[in-house]
Amino acid sequence: MAELLLIPLDDTVIFPTMDINLPVDASGEDRVLLVPRHDGQYAKVGTIAQVADTIRLPGGARGVSLESVARGVIVGAAVADSDGRLRAEVTEHPDTKPVDGRTRDLEREYRAVVEEILAERGADERIAAFLRNVADPGPLADTAGYSPDLTFEQKVRLLETLDVTERLALAVELQRERLTELQVRNRIRNDVESGAQKQQREYFLRQQMDSIRRELGEDESITDEYRTKIADAGMPEAVREQAERELDRLERAGEQSGEASMIRTYLDWLIAVPWIKSSDEVLDPVHAREVLDADHAGLEDVKDRITEYIAVRKLRAEREIEMDKKAGAILTLIGPPGTGKTSIGESIARATGREFVRMSLGGVRDEAEIRGHRRTYIGALPGRLVRALRDAGTMNPVIMLDEVDKVGADWRGDPSAALLEVLDPAQNHSFRDHYLDIEIDLSQVLFIATANVAETIPGPLLDRMEVIRFDGYTVAEKTAIARDYLWARQRERNGLREDEVVVDDEILTLVVSEYTREAGVRQLERELGTVLRKIATKIASDPGVAPVTVGVDAVREALGRQKVFQEAAARTAVPGVATGLAVTGVGGDVLFIEANAMKGTGGLTLTGQLGDVMKESAKIALTYVRAHGSELGVDEDAFDEREFHVHVPAGAIPKDGPSAGIAMTTALASLLSGRPVRHTVGMTGEVTLQGRVLPIGGLKQKVLAAHAAGLTDVILPERNRADLDDVPEDVRDAMTFHPVMTVDEVLDIALEPARTEPVSA
Repeated sequence: MAELLLIPLDDTVIFPTMDINLPVDASGEDRVLLVPRHDGQYAKVGTIAQVADTIRLPGGARGVSLESVARGVIVGAAVADSDGRLRAEVTEHPDTKPVDGRTRDLEREYRAVVEEILAERGADERIAAFLRNVADPGPLADTAGYSPDLTFEQKVRLLETLDVTERLALAVELQRERLTELQVRNRIRNDVESGAQKQQREYFLRQQMDSIRRELGEDESITDEYRTKIADAGMPEAVREQAERELDRLERAGEQSGEASMIRTYLDWLIAVPWIKSSDEVLDPVHAREVLDADHAGLEDVKDRITEYIAVRKLRAEREIEMDKKAGAILTLIGPPGTGKTSIGESIARATGREFVRMSLGGVRDEAEIRGHRRTYIGALPGRLVRALRDAGTMNPVIMLDEVDKVGADWRGDPSAALLEVLDPAQNHSFRDHYLDIEIDLSQVLFIATANVAETIPGPLLDRMEVIRFDGYTVAEKTAIARDYLWARQRERNGLREDEVVVDDEILTLVVSEYTREAGVRQLERELGTVLRKIATKIASDPGVAPVTVGVDAVREALGRQKVFQEAAARTAVPGVATGLAVTGVGGDVLFIEANAMKGTGGLTLTGQLGDVMKESAKIALTYVRAHGSELGVDEDAFDEREFHVHVPAGAIPKDGPSAGIAMTTALASLLSGRPVRHTVGMTGEVTLQGRVLPIGGLKQKVLAAHAAGLTDVILPERNRADLDDVPEDVRDAMTFHPVMTVDEVLDIALEPARTEPVSA
C-alpha cells in the first residue's frame, strides 16, 4: 500500500500498458494514480502510472509523460495535501493470477471475435498483428478499452474487474455485442444498397425494353395504354384534362416510383366510370305497368308514379324536348318491413330497361362511404355512388338506397348530410366525389330510397324526397300474394312440382288470419315454407302420396296451434279497457289501453314504456274526465282519495305518438262510469283539454290493423275523413267509420249504454 497523488480524468479511462501525456504538475512524484471521474464521482479503481519525464506541451504549457503499469484500488477517502492536491492510500493489483484452461479458451475466443470485428470494418491488417502479439491475458483483455464503441461506464466496469479471467470474459461479452451490432448494421446497409442497385438496374432494363419495343413496333408502354384508354373513355373535357395531368405525373415519376401505383389506381377508377354509356330506356308506360303488375300485387301509388315518370320521358323524347337535369326522380318508399319496398326496385329497372344496383345504408356511419376517401389516405377508395356506377356499367341505372332511415353518424362524419347532394335534383348533376375530385352527373340515375319510418330520416334529407307510403296489405291482398307469388316460390325452393301439391284460397286465408299479424308478407312466406317442407318430407319418404291437397289438418300439423286471436271482445268485456290504434316500425297495430283505480293520494301512474307525448295525453285525459265527470255520470266523490293507473301493454316495447288521447280518455271514462267499451270499436285521435279531437297520421295502417283484429267500427278525427280514400275498398265496405270532432261524440259511440237497473250482488 502506498500514498499516491490522484489525477482525475473526466470521462476518460486509462488502462495499464497505455502511455499518456497530461498537462498536470507532478513534480516530486515517482508514481501517480489516474482515476476516471464522471459528474464529480470517482471510480473505485484507477491506474497506477510511472512518471517518465517532464515535457513541454504545444502552446508552451508544461506537463508530464506517464507510463501506466498496474491497477490501483483506493483505500479509504482521499485527503488534500498542503498544496491542495488529493492523495489517497492505494493498493496495487498487478495481473499475477496463474493462467488456466478457461482463461486460454477466453483468449482464443476474444481474438476470434475481435478479428471478426476488424474484418467487418475492413480495418488495417497491422491491428490484427498487434493483437496477436499480446501474449498475456490481462493486457489482452485491456485492449478492449481501445474500442471507441464502448461507453465510459463499460470501460470503468472493465477497469474495476481485478480478476484476469473475469475481466477477459467481460471483454469477450462486450466485443460480442459490438460484433452483433456491426453485423446487423452492415446487413441493413447491404440490403439497402442491393435494393437500390436492383431498382436502378430494373429501371435501366425497362427503359431498354421500351426502346426495343418502340423500335420493333410491337407493344405500347403503360402510359401509352392509359392514353389510349382515356381517349376511348369519352370523358368530359374537365375530367379528361385531370386524367392527362395525372398521366403526365406518372410519366415523370416513372413506373417504379413509390406513387406510381397510387396514380395508376386513380386512373383506373377514372376510366372505370361509364362516362358515355347509358342503357337504352324502354319508354313504354303500358309495358312498364304490365311488368309492375306481374311482379307485385297492390302498390298502386308506386306503379302510378313510375308509369307517370316513364310517360313524361317518352313525351319529351318524342317531341325533342331536352331533359332537365334538375328534374330527376327521387322516390322514397316508406313502410313496414316485408311490404315489397326493396324488391320493387328490380321490377322498376326491368320495366324501364335499366341496370339495377342496390346499396344498403343500414348502419353506415362514415361519410366517406358516400363521398369517398381523400387520396391522401392509404387505401383510399371512391364512395359507393361511384362504385355503383362502375358496377352498373351505365350512367342511368336504377340505384336502390335501402334502409335510408338507419344511417348513423359519429366522429367520422354524417352520411345523411352527404346524401343531401346525392338526392337533391338541383345538385346531383354536379356531384363531387372526394377520391376522384371531379364532378359526376347523377341526374340520369333513378334513385329509389326505402325506409321503415319517416321520423328517423333527417328533415333536410326528407325534404328532397318524393315520399310514397307503403301501408301494408289487407287479408284479401295477402291471400292473392300468397297464391300468385309466395306459394309458387316456396314450392320451387322446396323441390316440389306444381302437380304434387294443391292448395285453395280458403287454406291460404286461414294461414294469413290465424298465423300472421303483420303489415307485410315476410312471416307469411316463412309459414308457407314450413307447410311445404312438411309436404316435401312426406313425398320424399313415399312418392306414392302425391299429389297432396293441403287442408286444415295439414296446416295445423305443420304450424301448430292458432297463433293470432281476435281478443278485442275478451279484453274490453270489463270497464276501463279501450282499443286504440297505433303505427309502429312494423306497421299498424292494436293497443288495449287499460285503466284502473285504487285508494291513494290522487296521483296518476303510467306504465308500458310510454314516451313524453303519450304521458301528456294520459294527463290530459284524466283532467278532461275529472272536469266533465257529471256529464259522464261519474260521482263527484269518485276522484277523492283515489289513485289512477294507466297501462299500455306490452311493457317491453317503447311507445310514443300523438294518437292515443281519445283511447286513454275513453278507458278512464269507462272505468269511472262503469260502462264497458264496445268490443267492435277501435279508435285513434289526439285530444285537447277542451275535448277537441285532433287529426293524426298513418290512418290507412291503423285501419288495416283494426280490420285484421276483427274490429268493425273505427272512430277517427273529422279532419282525417279525406284519408279514408286511401283505405282499400273491400276494407271500407266491411267496416263502419265514425269521424268525430269532440270527445263527447267519441264516448257516445264507444261506450255501452248505461245500466238502468242495479246489478244484483
